[in-house]
Amino acid sequence: MTFDCIGDIHGCWRELDCLLQKLGYITEKGVTSHPDNRRVVFVGDLTDRGPESIRVIEEVYRLVHKDKIARYVPGNHCNKLYRYWKGNPVQIRHGLETTVAEWEALTPKRQREVRHKFQTLYERAPLYEQLDDGKLIVAHAGIRKDDIGNYSKRVQSFVFYGDTTGEFHPDGAPVRRNWAKDYDGEALIVYGHTPVREPRWINETVNIDTGAVFGGELTALRYPEKVTVAVKSSLPPVEEKFRYEL
Repeated sequence: MTFDCIGDIHGCWRELDCLLQKLGYITEKGVTSHPDNRRVVFVGDLTDRGPESIRVIEEVYRLVHKDKIARYVPGNHCNKLYRYWKGNPVQIRHGLETTVAEWEALTPKRQREVRHKFQTLYERAPLYEQLDDGKLIVAHAGIRKDDIGNYSKRVQSFVFYGDTTGEFHPDGAPVRRNWAKDYDGEALIVYGHTPVREPRWINETVNIDTGAVFGGELTALRYPEKVTVAVKSSLPPVEEKFRYEL
Protein backbone atom coordinates (compact mmCIF):
# COMPACT_ATOMS: atom_id res chain seq x y z
CA MET A 1 0.00 0.00 0.00
CA THR A 2 1.12 3.56 -0.69
CA PHE A 3 0.87 6.40 1.83
CA ASP A 4 1.01 10.18 2.01
CA CYS A 5 2.19 11.25 5.48
CA ILE A 6 1.11 14.82 6.29
CA GLY A 7 2.96 16.94 8.85
CA ASP A 8 1.63 19.15 11.66
CA ILE A 9 -1.47 21.04 10.44
CA HIS A 10 -2.18 23.23 13.48
CA GLY A 11 -5.51 24.53 12.25
CA CYS A 12 -4.35 25.36 8.70
CA TRP A 13 -7.37 23.92 6.90
CA ARG A 14 -6.84 25.81 3.64
CA GLU A 15 -3.32 24.46 3.33
CA LEU A 16 -4.57 20.94 4.09
CA ASP A 17 -7.25 21.21 1.40
CA CYS A 18 -4.72 22.50 -1.16
CA LEU A 19 -2.19 19.80 -0.27
CA LEU A 20 -4.70 16.97 -0.61
CA GLN A 21 -5.64 18.27 -4.06
CA LYS A 22 -2.00 18.56 -5.04
CA LEU A 23 -1.47 14.95 -3.93
CA GLY A 24 -4.27 13.87 -6.25
CA TYR A 25 -7.11 13.26 -3.79
CA ILE A 26 -10.58 13.88 -5.24
CA THR A 27 -13.74 14.74 -3.31
CA GLU A 28 -17.05 13.96 -4.99
CA LYS A 29 -20.41 14.16 -3.22
CA GLY A 30 -18.65 14.63 0.09
CA VAL A 31 -16.49 11.51 -0.24
CA THR A 32 -12.71 11.70 -0.74
CA SER A 33 -10.66 9.08 -2.56
CA HIS A 34 -7.47 8.71 -4.57
CA PRO A 35 -7.38 7.23 -8.09
CA ASP A 36 -4.29 5.19 -7.16
CA ASN A 37 -5.80 3.97 -3.86
CA ARG A 38 -3.28 5.92 -1.76
CA ARG A 39 -3.87 6.50 1.95
CA VAL A 40 -3.18 9.54 4.16
CA VAL A 41 -1.36 9.32 7.49
CA PHE A 42 -1.63 12.37 9.76
CA VAL A 43 1.43 12.93 11.96
CA GLY A 44 -0.46 14.69 14.75
CA ASP A 45 -1.04 18.22 16.07
CA LEU A 46 -4.17 18.87 14.05
CA THR A 47 -5.18 21.93 16.06
CA ASP A 48 -4.03 25.07 17.90
CA ARG A 49 -2.48 28.34 16.72
CA GLY A 50 -4.03 28.28 13.23
CA PRO A 51 -7.32 29.86 12.13
CA GLU A 52 -9.51 26.78 11.46
CA SER A 53 -8.84 24.05 14.01
CA ILE A 54 -12.49 22.97 14.20
CA ARG A 55 -12.67 22.52 10.45
CA VAL A 56 -9.46 20.46 10.50
CA ILE A 57 -10.89 18.20 13.23
CA GLU A 58 -14.01 17.54 11.19
CA GLU A 59 -12.09 16.96 7.97
CA VAL A 60 -9.68 14.49 9.55
CA TYR A 61 -12.53 12.70 11.33
CA ARG A 62 -14.33 12.30 8.00
CA LEU A 63 -11.24 10.99 6.19
CA VAL A 64 -10.40 8.53 8.98
CA HIS A 65 -13.79 7.28 10.17
CA LYS A 66 -16.20 7.87 7.28
CA ASP A 67 -14.23 7.76 4.04
CA LYS A 68 -11.69 5.39 5.64
CA ILE A 69 -8.79 6.58 3.51
CA ALA A 70 -6.67 7.99 6.34
CA ARG A 71 -4.91 7.09 9.58
CA TYR A 72 -4.05 9.42 12.43
CA VAL A 73 -1.55 9.42 15.27
CA PRO A 74 -1.85 12.06 18.02
CA GLY A 75 0.63 14.76 18.92
CA ASN A 76 1.20 16.68 22.13
CA HIS A 77 -1.34 19.37 21.19
CA CYS A 78 -3.89 16.63 20.48
CA ASN A 79 -3.20 15.13 23.89
CA LYS A 80 -3.67 18.49 25.60
CA LEU A 81 -6.94 19.21 23.80
CA TYR A 82 -8.21 15.74 24.68
CA ARG A 83 -7.38 16.31 28.35
CA TYR A 84 -9.09 19.73 28.23
CA TRP A 85 -12.30 18.22 26.84
CA LYS A 86 -12.16 15.43 29.44
CA GLY A 87 -12.24 18.12 32.13
CA ASN A 88 -8.66 17.72 33.30
CA PRO A 89 -6.80 20.83 34.50
CA VAL A 90 -4.67 22.18 31.65
CA GLN A 91 -3.18 25.59 30.91
CA ILE A 92 -5.05 27.23 28.03
CA ARG A 93 -2.03 28.68 26.24
CA HIS A 94 0.65 27.78 23.66
CA GLY A 95 -2.08 27.71 21.01
CA LEU A 96 -4.85 25.87 22.84
CA GLU A 97 -6.55 29.20 23.46
CA THR A 98 -7.26 29.58 19.73
CA THR A 99 -9.01 26.20 19.50
CA VAL A 100 -10.98 26.83 22.68
CA ALA A 101 -12.12 30.23 21.37
CA GLU A 102 -13.34 28.64 18.12
CA TRP A 103 -15.15 25.92 20.01
CA GLU A 104 -16.79 28.28 22.51
CA ALA A 105 -18.22 30.32 19.62
CA LEU A 106 -20.24 27.29 18.46
CA THR A 107 -23.76 26.41 19.55
CA PRO A 108 -23.99 23.84 22.36
CA LYS A 109 -25.10 21.17 19.86
CA ARG A 110 -22.15 21.84 17.57
CA GLN A 111 -19.81 21.89 20.57
CA ARG A 112 -20.94 18.38 21.49
CA GLU A 113 -20.54 17.17 17.91
CA VAL A 114 -17.00 18.52 17.53
CA ARG A 115 -15.89 17.27 20.92
CA HIS A 116 -17.28 13.80 20.16
CA LYS A 117 -15.52 13.63 16.82
CA PHE A 118 -12.18 14.62 18.28
CA GLN A 119 -12.47 12.30 21.26
CA THR A 120 -13.34 9.44 18.90
CA LEU A 121 -10.31 10.24 16.75
CA TYR A 122 -8.01 10.37 19.74
CA GLU A 123 -9.33 7.36 21.63
CA ARG A 124 -9.19 5.07 18.58
CA ALA A 125 -5.76 6.22 17.44
CA PRO A 126 -2.58 4.24 18.11
CA LEU A 127 0.28 6.02 19.85
CA TYR A 128 2.26 5.53 16.63
CA GLU A 129 1.77 3.60 13.39
CA GLN A 130 3.79 0.63 12.15
CA LEU A 131 2.97 0.28 8.45
CA ASP A 132 4.17 -1.77 5.48
CA ASP A 133 5.17 -4.71 7.69
CA GLY A 134 7.12 -2.40 9.97
CA LYS A 135 9.12 -0.70 7.22
CA LEU A 136 7.36 2.64 7.90
CA ILE A 137 6.93 4.13 11.37
CA VAL A 138 4.90 7.31 11.89
CA ALA A 139 5.31 8.92 15.33
CA HIS A 140 4.57 12.54 16.16
CA ALA A 141 7.94 13.56 17.66
CA GLY A 142 9.79 10.39 16.66
CA ILE A 143 10.74 7.20 18.45
CA ARG A 144 13.96 5.36 19.30
CA LYS A 145 14.64 2.09 17.49
CA ASP A 146 14.64 0.05 20.70
CA ASP A 147 11.25 1.48 21.69
CA ILE A 148 9.37 0.40 18.56
CA GLY A 149 6.71 -1.99 19.81
CA ASN A 150 6.75 -0.46 23.30
CA TYR A 151 3.81 1.65 24.52
CA SER A 152 4.92 2.59 28.04
CA LYS A 153 4.41 6.02 29.62
CA ARG A 154 8.09 6.77 28.95
CA VAL A 155 7.67 6.02 25.26
CA GLN A 156 4.45 8.02 25.14
CA SER A 157 6.30 11.05 26.54
CA PHE A 158 9.02 10.69 23.88
CA VAL A 159 6.50 10.26 21.06
CA PHE A 160 4.57 13.36 22.15
CA TYR A 161 7.44 15.67 23.15
CA GLY A 162 10.69 14.29 21.74
CA ASP A 163 13.97 13.92 23.61
CA THR A 164 13.67 16.92 25.95
CA THR A 165 16.59 18.23 28.00
CA GLY A 166 14.58 19.86 30.80
CA GLU A 167 15.61 23.32 29.58
CA PHE A 168 13.37 25.82 27.80
CA HIS A 169 13.59 28.38 25.02
CA PRO A 170 12.64 32.00 25.88
CA ASP A 171 9.08 31.43 24.59
CA GLY A 172 8.60 28.47 26.94
CA ALA A 173 9.11 25.72 24.36
CA PRO A 174 11.30 22.84 25.60
CA VAL A 175 14.82 22.35 24.29
CA ARG A 176 15.10 18.99 22.53
CA ARG A 177 18.03 16.74 21.63
CA ASN A 178 18.45 15.50 18.07
CA TRP A 179 17.56 11.83 18.63
CA ALA A 180 17.60 11.14 14.88
CA LYS A 181 21.39 11.46 14.58
CA ASP A 182 21.78 8.27 16.63
CA TYR A 183 19.10 6.27 14.82
CA ASP A 184 20.52 3.23 13.04
CA GLY A 185 17.35 1.28 12.24
CA GLU A 186 16.17 0.12 8.82
CA ALA A 187 12.56 1.29 9.16
CA LEU A 188 11.82 4.79 7.90
CA ILE A 189 10.60 7.00 10.76
CA VAL A 190 8.39 9.92 9.69
CA TYR A 191 7.77 12.56 12.34
CA GLY A 192 7.16 16.28 12.96
CA HIS A 193 6.74 18.33 16.15
CA THR A 194 9.81 20.59 15.74
CA PRO A 195 9.31 23.11 12.90
CA VAL A 196 12.08 23.08 10.29
CA ARG A 197 12.37 25.18 7.14
CA GLU A 198 12.41 22.18 4.83
CA PRO A 199 12.04 18.42 5.31
CA ARG A 200 15.06 17.23 7.26
CA TRP A 201 16.52 13.82 6.49
CA ILE A 202 18.87 12.28 9.05
CA ASN A 203 19.75 8.59 8.73
CA GLU A 204 16.49 6.78 7.95
CA THR A 205 14.28 9.50 9.50
CA VAL A 206 12.54 12.57 8.12
CA ASN A 207 10.98 15.53 9.94
CA ILE A 208 8.10 16.87 7.83
CA ASP A 209 6.85 19.64 10.15
CA THR A 210 7.74 22.58 7.94
CA GLY A 211 5.85 25.12 10.01
CA ALA A 212 2.66 25.80 8.07
CA VAL A 213 1.18 27.70 11.01
CA PHE A 214 4.36 29.81 11.24
CA GLY A 215 4.28 30.90 7.60
CA GLY A 216 6.32 27.99 6.22
CA GLU A 217 4.77 25.11 4.31
CA LEU A 218 2.50 22.13 4.87
CA THR A 219 4.42 19.08 3.71
CA ALA A 220 3.59 15.48 2.83
CA LEU A 221 6.04 12.59 2.49
CA ARG A 222 5.02 10.11 -0.20
CA TYR A 223 5.84 6.50 0.65
CA PRO A 224 7.43 4.32 -0.66
CA GLU A 225 8.68 6.95 -3.13
CA LYS A 226 10.34 8.99 -0.36
CA VAL A 227 9.60 12.27 -2.09
CA THR A 228 7.98 15.32 -0.49
CA VAL A 229 5.13 17.49 -1.75
CA ALA A 230 4.34 20.84 -0.13
CA VAL A 231 2.10 23.89 -0.34
CA LYS A 232 3.02 27.33 0.93
CA SER A 233 1.32 28.75 3.98
CA SER A 234 -1.09 31.65 3.70
CA LEU A 235 0.02 32.90 7.13
CA PRO A 236 2.78 35.45 7.86
CA PRO A 237 6.22 34.06 8.76
CA VAL A 238 7.29 33.77 12.39
CA GLU A 239 11.03 33.25 11.96
CA GLU A 240 11.94 32.48 15.57
CA LYS A 241 9.69 29.40 15.61
CA PHE A 242 11.93 27.42 13.26
CA ARG A 243 14.48 25.53 15.35
CA TYR A 244 16.92 22.67 15.27
CA GLU A 245 17.49 20.21 18.10
CA LEU A 246 20.83 19.98 19.83
